[in-house]
Amino acid sequence: MLARISSGAVLGIDAYAVDVEVDITYGMQVFHIVGLPEGAVREARRRIPAAMENAGYEFPDHRITLNLAPADIRKDGTAFDLPMTVGILAAQREIPTERGGFDLEDYLVVGELGLNGEVRGIDGALPLAVSARDRGLDGIILPEANAREAAVVSDIEVLPVNHLTEVTSLIRGEHTIEPVAADADDSEALGGEYPVDFDEVAGQESVKRALEVAAAGGHNVLLVGPPGSGKSMLAKRIPTILPEMTFEESLEATKIYSVTGELPADQGLLGRRPFRSPHHTISDVGVVGGGSGVPRPGEVSLAHNGVLFLDELPEFRRNVLEVLRQPLEEGEVTISRSLTTLTYPANVMLVAAMNPCRCGYFGSDQKECQCSLHDVQQYRNKISGPLMDRIDIHVEVPAVPYRKLKEKERGEPSSVVRSRVQRARDRQARRFEGAERHSNSEMQPSDLRTHCEVDEAGHDLLERVIDKLGMSARAYDRILKVARTIADLDGADSVRAGDISEAVQYRSLDRDLEIAPHSDRALGA
Repeated sequence: MLARISSGAVLGIDAYAVDVEVDITYGMQVFHIVGLPEGAVREARRRIPAAMENAGYEFPDHRITLNLAPADIRKDGTAFDLPMTVGILAAQREIPTERGGFDLEDYLVVGELGLNGEVRGIDGALPLAVSARDRGLDGIILPEANAREAAVVSDIEVLPVNHLTEVTSLIRGEHTIEPVAADADDSEALGGEYPVDFDEVAGQESVKRALEVAAAGGHNVLLVGPPGSGKSMLAKRIPTILPEMTFEESLEATKIYSVTGELPADQGLLGRRPFRSPHHTISDVGVVGGGSGVPRPGEVSLAHNGVLFLDELPEFRRNVLEVLRQPLEEGEVTISRSLTTLTYPANVMLVAAMNPCRCGYFGSDQKECQCSLHDVQQYRNKISGPLMDRIDIHVEVPAVPYRKLKEKERGEPSSVVRSRVQRARDRQARRFEGAERHSNSEMQPSDLRTHCEVDEAGHDLLERVIDKLGMSARAYDRILKVARTIADLDGADSVRAGDISEAVQYRSLDRDLEIAPHSDRALGA
């Protein structure tokens, strides 16, 4: 007696087809699972008999061979419990594989089983639903807990179940299950309101302007300022001024959260740009992903299409910061392990924050700094040059004076700033149409010559900046990229001297540290 059930498994953020083949023959009772099963799959030999008997079905007293094809890829997780159980029941002829208009082979089946026959939620329901659609199947049978995220995929039936008996009744034709439709709230969530807003930040107009420029060009940014100046508050509001998520961006981000099990139960689709803020004690595996067995996404992938915020940047371990270099450069992270090599998307806007020195008050006119010049330089040197090369904008965040805190007048709301950012991004989309890059931050040296036409006054200013302030060639490239973004915000076709001047102000850490440690001047001024 042989039965075959269509199922699937997740590898990376995508799913692949798995056929659950069950053969029952007469002989001594043995339950073999083959096809490179990992620990959680092998343990199903204990879960399935208990679930079947507690649901009112007799577990066969014969030899059972269960194959998970293709047999050359390791299988892990509990999502095979339900298709394996359905396959055993079909091989026993307890349920038909075909009836009327219902063909079980046209449905992908996934789900974890409790010992009482309850069908429990799984990770990766969204990519599994995408796989069912791409394979031309009619639908997917899965736990009700995962129905909302799977329903995001159109053109297939999403049939939610809570218990093994519901599955068998459905297949026998004893009752029907109403397919779950995509929730209108999920579609409306795209571009939804955020719980925070830019107008909640008192003062800091110059910093807000720098963050608007960063958002408009997709530039990485470093915030430098004393404790309590509002660096974290500003960083948390950056997603509110980024362009609204497209459906494709939302779908890709949701798949990452789905496979990691971090998608909220009441959400089928991520509508807001992710904001991830890992603690500085995180490991390199936690940041870029990995782990034993099949590598899992890290924080840089969970922040895909959003913001990765690293507070207290010099406190992160050196190896953690170094592994960020490749994802920031390529927009993806490749993880190689003995079992497999996976590539996860990691197109993030890096926002970092740090104090100007270890005590936090270098250059402050409100509190005396206790650090020597050597201590300040040593503190800065914790951040490597290659990582700093990937940060286009350095902006000082001074302490907010009391008069600004007491003002009742609020600044611009995020929606107004976002509209300007969107117009600038639209200009860049037209500029790079047909190219692999989408924003000014991704421009290569050849693009700078093509798209960053500078007027004569701008060239004169750049010459004085490079020669007198001793900035590097890399800093020159970044000044041009940021200046191009500033011009885009103004709707200008060429880069002007004023754009260059403002862009130079966002490179304060490139200047030589020749300031007395207790000077009243700001860091890098």
